[in-house]
Amino acid sequence: MSESIQEKILSKIDDTTDLYKGAHNIRSNGESVSRNTTMNISIKTKKEKSGLDVTVAPNTKNQSVHVPVIVTDVNATDKVYNTFNVGDNCDISIVAGCGIHNCTAQTTEHEGVHDVHVGKSCHVKYIEKHYAESDGKSQKVFNTTTVIEVGEDSTFEMDLVQIKGVDNSKKELTINLHKNSHLIVTERIFTDEDQVANSKVNINLKGEDSSAQIVSRSVAKDNSRQTFYFMMNGENKSRGHIECDSIIMGNARVTSIPALDARCEDAELIHEAAIGKIASEQLMKLMSLGLTEKEAEETILKGFLK
Repeated sequence: MSESIQEKILSKIDDTTDLYKGAHNIRSNGESVSRNTTMNISIKTKKEKSGLDVTVAPNTKNQSVHVPVIVTDVNATDKVYNTFNVGDNCDISIVAGCGIHNCTAQTTEHEGVHDVHVGKSCHVKYIEKHYAESDGKSQKVFNTTTVIEVGEDSTFEMDLVQIKGVDNSKKELTINLHKNSHLIVTERIFTDEDQVANSKVNINLKGEDSSAQIVSRSVAKDNSRQTFYFMMNGENKSRGHIECDSIIMGNARVTSIPALDARCEDAELIHEAAIGKIASEQLMKLMSLGLTEKEAEETILKGFLK
């Protein structure tokens, strides 16, 4: 696979201007092709299985760690186990994108298993982008399982994006929030043709005064299928809000299942879900400005998923 193709995929899932400046590990077809550690961020290869142990020292500020994965081998499954341990009083970003290139009629699959442990009084931003491309009828498959522990007085932000080209995806995410910890999740998914996306998010508000805000936006076109399952458990005095909005076009199907489980009288939990088509008034307004119907649709969808 040419270096230009790999660099193109990398640019879709990561900020290449920032990637090489600090701690990073680039995984290509199951092998580490570039790695850099810093004084405060250690990256080591696991001994028992394929993957990384990433350790962030306490009091690390304004640093990032990038662990992108590129898969270009056909008829292959790349499975990786990554563990992140973030010490107390840190302010960092974790960028963990994956891209697949497959121009055959075969299947390429990435399976990521992630464990994230965040200490006390931290601010962590976690960015995960999935992207795939092909010129043929191949299957590009993404399966991720992530478990996150957010320590006392910490804030964890997640930006989860499925950009394009992913034929089948399954995401399972569990987050445990401890005393006075806070979670902000933004999820954006786009599917078309016959693609299938399944997202299961389980939030456990374990600690007193913990909170979670989940915003999911998706677009389903053609014959694609999307299923969202959000479960929020209020186990203590806490606040939680789930908001799911989807635009459906053509013969697509979207199923959204938000669920709340309050186990404490001081838990305040809210869920909202909306599925619908593009409003004709929005199309007409943009078309009156000179856009074609297709251009107007693309403008609306881009703004919706921004």
